[in-house]
Amino acid sequence: MIETAENRIKRLQMRSWRRGTKEMDMILGPYSNTEISGLSPEALELYEALLVENDQDLYVWMSRQAAAPAEYAEIIEIIQNFHKIA
Repeated sequence: MIETAENRIKRLQMRSWRRGTKEMDMILGPYSNTEISGLSPEALELYEALLVENDQDLYVWMSRQAAAPAEYAEIIEIIQNFHKIA
């Protein structure tokens, strides 16, 4: 069965809000509610891959405590700019 674009967006939004830590819920959830429906297909693929990463790594990358892997640098920067995380 092929997933519709609408169902994919809903699935990714749910995964964004239902993380392992509240911090990542609050970073990815609001971003997903307003932004992922407008992402290019390539950026959406990257966002979906990002959601597979564990929350401890994601938080360290989002808070700039460590550099994100090169493949995620662009999408993480977009999310950081959405939240104005310094």
